[in-house]
Amino acid sequence: MSKPLRYLLAILLPPVGVFLTYGVSTSLVISIILTLLGWLPGSLYAVWALAKHDENVGEAT
Repeated sequence: MSKPLRYLLAILLPPVGVFLTYGVSTSLVISIILTLLGWLPGSLYAVWALAKHDENVGEAT
């Protein structure tokens, strides 16, 4: 899946963006909890988690 589409999903539907990047993981659970507390905390966490994942993938290649 393309990077811009994952970021768009992370903003609009935070758990979906995190799930498509990490699968079922601790990050997904955190994203769901933060999104239940409010859309903004969930979106901020999802964008941060995707950026961190992309940063780590960039270092590995």
